[in-house]
Amino acid sequence: MRHALALLAPLLGLGLGLSLSQLAAGATDCKSLGPAEPLTFTPAARARWLAPRVRAPGLLDSLYGTVHRFLSVVQLNPFPSGGAVRGGLRGVRRGRGPLLAAGARCRALLLLLPLPPALRGASEDRAQGAGLIGVICALVTNQRTHEQMGPSVEAVPETLLSLRGLVSDVPQELQAVAQQFSLPQERVLEELDGVGVSIGSAVHTQLRSAVYPLLAAVGSLGQALQVSMQHLQALNATVVELQAGQQDLEPALQEQRDRLLQLLQEAGCQGDCAGALSRARTLELGADFSQVPSVDHVLHRLKGVPEAKFSSMVQEENSTFNALPTLAAMQMSSVVQELKKAVAQQPEGLRTLAEGFPGSEAASRWAQALQEVEESSRPYLQEVQRYETYRWIVGCVLCSVVLLVALCNLLGLNLGIWGLSAREDPSHPEAKGEAGARFLMAGVGLSFLFAAPLILLVFATFLVGGNVQTLVCRSWESGELFEFADTPGNLPPSMNLSHLLGLRKNISIRQAYRQCKKGAALWTVLQLNDSYDLEEHLDISQYTNKLWQELQSLKVDTQSLELLSSAARRDLEALQSSGLQRVHYPDFLVQIQRPVVKTSMEQLAQELEGLAQAQGSSVLGQRLQKEAHGLRNLHQEKVVPQQSLVAKLNLSVRALESSAPNLQLETSDVLTNVTYLKGELPAWATRILRNVSECFLAREMGYFSQYVAWVREEVTQRIATCQPLSGALDNSHVILCDMMADPWNAFWFCLAWCTFFLIPSIVFAVKTSKYFRPIRKRLSSTSSEETQLFHIPRVTSLKL
Repeated sequence: MRHALALLAPLLGLGLGLSLSQLAAGATDCKSLGPAEPLTFTPAARARWLAPRVRAPGLLDSLYGTVHRFLSVVQLNPFPSGGAVRGGLRGVRRGRGPLLAAGARCRALLLLLPLPPALRGASEDRAQGAGLIGVICALVTNQRTHEQMGPSVEAVPETLLSLRGLVSDVPQELQAVAQQFSLPQERVLEELDGVGVSIGSAVHTQLRSAVYPLLAAVGSLGQALQVSMQHLQALNATVVELQAGQQDLEPALQEQRDRLLQLLQEAGCQGDCAGALSRARTLELGADFSQVPSVDHVLHRLKGVPEAKFSSMVQEENSTFNALPTLAAMQMSSVVQELKKAVAQQPEGLRTLAEGFPGSEAASRWAQALQEVEESSRPYLQEVQRYETYRWIVGCVLCSVVLLVALCNLLGLNLGIWGLSAREDPSHPEAKGEAGARFLMAGVGLSFLFAAPLILLVFATFLVGGNVQTLVCRSWESGELFEFADTPGNLPPSMNLSHLLGLRKNISIRQAYRQCKKGAALWTVLQLNDSYDLEEHLDISQYTNKLWQELQSLKVDTQSLELLSSAARRDLEALQSSGLQRVHYPDFLVQIQRPVVKTSMEQLAQELEGLAQAQGSSVLGQRLQKEAHGLRNLHQEKVVPQQSLVAKLNLSVRALESSAPNLQLETSDVLTNVTYLKGELPAWATRILRNVSECFLAREMGYFSQYVAWVREEVTQRIATCQPLSGALDNSHVILCDMMADPWNAFWFCLAWCTFFLIPSIVFAVKTSKYFRPIRKRLSSTSSEETQLFHIPRVTSLKL
């Protein structure tokens, strides 16, 4: 307790002083209320965003790259700068390039025909292997083209529908934006229901740093006062008992000393009677408690103290202080109702947000044009899918024929070579060689029958795919297509972008595409900020002014917080004027430190018992034994109780000596701080209330600011965004070039590759089959047929 009281007073003064200085400074602390929570607004723009289409990387990418390089070699002319007719004619002229190149390569392959039979067989194997790879690639690309044609065609009306709906519902979307003003309204109205408790809690939080330590100090001081009163009363009672005990003990000691002096001075006493006689002379009182100062005047001034129950009082004051949020809510209820009325109104600017929004006429024309394009494109798209099915069937049939030719050739070669190796055995039949020759000639027949359809299919698919790649895709990627569209006179007036969308006169497709690609909105592209003042519609300053005026009338009454009851104040004032700290406690300690009896009665009794044993006279020994017993009884009956009282007095004196000065200082500090805080508490509460009201207003304005920021972003970046336009163009490029043109061109390229090997295959098959036939059949052939390089035997001689 002594150390606690010694530390409590300076800490109380320092902590309370810091708290009071912070309250006096009136610093605004908004952490108790916290910032405005993020609101979640429902996007007003409808979900018309086109997902970017990307062709997944695969094994055919290297084949597509080869086709691109091939077309770049055979088509070197730049994109036409004139009209569409001249560009189409030039594309037709360019379509002859790959066919001429293919013819040159065929003639080069024919030079391999004069090779010896062994080399021709090896070349035939390699040619058939290359042709087999080509036909497999043709089948794969044919199937890939067919698989991607359906989704690609279906994406066209989907894209047009999304673009048409992009701007047709702008007024409705603006109205949906304005309607979501109810979100911050509802949140503010919800928080206004608890604004009294919130502000009261904030006031409570900032005042508790001063109130709680002070109430704790009052409770601690009341406990210290109670303990000090107990020690003071115990001190006074103990002194009275000690004084009464000494008055009873002193005659008994005198009587005992007189008898011992007479007995020890007899002539017949044997042993160390002189030593015992010397100690018997000191058998008298050591401490004189009649010399200690009186505390009656202190007790008189503290009569009836403590009158107050400090623990109950502190608990009651804490409860009153903790009820401050509820009390504030009750006091603010009428003002909160006025605040709710102000918040429930919608700003005039938001009600007219959708009215007068520019671009509605242009959006209507754009939507109508897109609708016409969508409706007119559906029949053509259905026809495209139907003809694609025919093309796929023809491609599968021709690829199957080429595959059958390759298989016939490979099977004929293997059977023929097997038959040649078995001719060394005369008993072995020549059926294998005959079968190999027949398979080779069957491949020749199929090649003659389907060569023309193959060439026609290659030419038709190349004419479409090759020109799409060179005229559209390549120029699209390089930007030449945009330059062509931006050049005046190349497009009809009905397709003019500025006329169709109501854009600026100097806008171009390339510029609009680049702006949309970067995420710009039609708000920026059309420069709508020059013709539509969005900030005027989003002005909510009326809310700030109205809410601030209403918040100024908020008040919190702290008069019910007493901090210190009148009875407790009287107790502390009585303690302060009691003079408890002026009692001279060292005078008590002087007597306490002295023994109750100057000599040790037990030691003297023990010495007398020893002398009794040493006496020659039994009478004298008995008398000494009797005196020793009397000393012991006197010590137990009167001295031991006195020693217990001295120990009790020592405890009380030392407790009062250490606590009295600090107790007086703490009492003075508590009374001063209670008086000061009680007087300043209303002003501090009002100042805190004003600061917290500002924080509350800033928090509620944060919800409206979120709404304004969301509206600004929604209107300028999402509702009227043109990013779907660039996305539609990018998806169109992916659909047309990556998903349709690439597999389409890869198909005719692989089919042309197989066609290149048909003529060498025919020649090799004819020249090789005669070596596989039996000897009897070969002898029937004329020698001229064997020597002529390109002579093709008649089918009748084969006897198939």
